[in-house]
Amino acid sequence: MDDLKPTPASRRVVAGAHGSDALRVGDLTERKKHRKDPYGAFLPNRVVSHNTMRLIVGVELTVALLIWLNSPFKVLPRPMEVLEALGKLWRTQGLATDLMTSFQLNLEALGWSAAISLALAYLTVIPVFRPIVVALSKGRFLSMIGFTTVFMVMGLGGHHLKVAMLVYGITVFFVTSMASVIAAVPKSEFDHARTLRMSEWRVVWEVVVLGTADKALEVLRQNAAMGWMMLTMVEGIVKSEGGVGTMLIAQDKYFHLSEVFAIQIVILLVGLFQDSMIGLVRRFACPYADMVLERK
Repeated sequence: MDDLKPTPASRRVVAGAHGSDALRVGDLTERKKHRKDPYGAFLPNRVVSHNTMRLIVGVELTVALLIWLNSPFKVLPRPMEVLEALGKLWRTQGLATDLMTSFQLNLEALGWSAAISLALAYLTVIPVFRPIVVALSKGRFLSMIGFTTVFMVMGLGGHHLKVAMLVYGITVFFVTSMASVIAAVPKSEFDHARTLRMSEWRVVWEVVVLGTADKALEVLRQNAAMGWMMLTMVEGIVKSEGGVGTMLIAQDKYFHLSEVFAIQIVILLVGLFQDSMIGLVRRFACPYADMVLERK
């Protein structure tokens, strides 16, 4: 039993090992502090603090505002003119009502697009469905001209026609991105699930559906803006329900640039709000997603 007692030499070796580990941990901590150095904002692969990033954003917004105020293009409206136009549109021309109409339309189209795209992307695990998904993904090169007539022949009109056009425009991009995400799942993850004696359908659920949930939400976030970009065209074709797209076309027709800028800023703010909400859902539903990222 005495032979099993640690000798002074072994204690020195262990202490040296622990000392080297502590040194390495200290080096990593020091390196992390160095990477968060506020003066490293102009160097590659630096992680700056939140306060430093807020300062950077504030300075850049101030510079952008100064450039806008001193723009040599006199035809462009100034910030105060845009604010006055925004107040007039909000108080007297029903901007709030039109914004709610467009927001509900965009959410409905986004919901349908997400359901259709995810279902088609998950079906790519079955070989017979892969050519169908590939063919649908090529639709992102097609113009919307002509599809309006097709949807109308199918009996769609008014609100349903707008939803169908938005769903088509979002889905062809959504399904392309999501199919690429699923195709990029490593073979090792499938093999690991099979070693746990899962059935193939259980493997699909665990690896393909649950394993890519964080990426699915990120793809949803990236493609959600597509509806706002298409909104003006869709609401310009079907004007029965109004919306910010219809209002934007009307103001642009008469060259009311202050009102056009005001509506565009409102659309931007609502789009940013929607984007942040999807990002918040992703952080709560998949908190593990960003743990290994360099900038987190």
